[in-house]
Formats: sequence, structure tokens, C-alpha cells
Amino acid sequence: MIMPAEKELRAVLARFAQARIDHDVLPSGRTSRALEDATYTLCVITGSRTAEEALRAADALLDQYTAGRAGLRREDETLAA
Repeated sequence: MIMPAEKELRAVLARFAQARIDHDVLPSGRTSRALEDATYTLCVITGSRTAEEALRAADALLDQYTAGRAGLRREDETLAA
């Protein structure tokens, strides 16, 4: 799987969260379609088959991004010393 850019992943997660909230608060045909579309996009970007799998995959990817930044900071600190 090609890793999505962190900014793109966060945007898709935000869109999914908003669609889920909107649908839970006031379900309608529009909110249902928005949630289905956001879920599909999240699944595609994470290479998953269900929303639950996609959310777990997104969490793992965000952990990787965080670990990568921490490693870069340590490298920068080592080079600066």
C-alpha cells in the first residue's frame, strides 16, 4: 500500500468524523450519502474493507508519522551537537 500524506489522511479523517456526527445528529439521505462517501474514501486511502479496519489503519499510520518525526528530531539534535 502506498502511504498517504499525513495532511491528506488527517483531512479524510476529519471529513469522516464530521459526516458521522452529522448523520448521527440528524440522519437524512444527504447525510447518509456523505457518510458512505467519506467511509469509502477512508477505506481506499488506508487499503481497508470496513470503517473499523480503516480507523485502526489510520491510527497506525498516524503513529508511524509521529515516530518518524521523533526520529528526525533526534537526528537533528545529534547533528547540532
